[in-house]
Amino acid sequence: MECRVVWTEHMTFIAETGSGHMVTMDGPPDAGGRNLAPRPMEMMLAGAGGCTAFDVVMILKRGRHPVTGCEVILKAERAETDPKVFTKLHLHFVVTGHGLKPEAVERAVTLSKDKYCSATAMLGATAEISWDLELKDAAGQNGG
Repeated sequence: MECRVVWTEHMTFIAETGSGHMVTMDGPPDAGGRNLAPRPMEMMLAGAGGCTAFDVVMILKRGRHPVTGCEVILKAERAETDPKVFTKLHLHFVVTGHGLKPEAVERAVTLSKDKYCSATAMLGATAEISWDLELKDAAGQNGG
């Protein structure tokens, strides 16, 4: 896996991923940025959410569970001093489907956290990770 990050101006950086996608990152005005894009640490948090959501959906689909939606709301706390690593990370999963079994979804979340999600595994080296789960029935909802 590769990534190239280039400083453009002020405190704006453009990352070009190995898969050919580009992402802009910027800093806050008090650090010389212009607040035009997410902060690098916000990108790490988003990456962790994307990684674990991907796992949960994939595990449920492979198990032929009727999942129609998955949202992860992440809240992180950071150390007071440099390096300001994540010290606590809470993941709130909102999983939607047609009659999903709670135990199947709990198993998918646990497998992601304990076995598959590389991002939360790395963040777990410095952060206490917790999670909870909200199930929603897709009956009567559009889409899916």
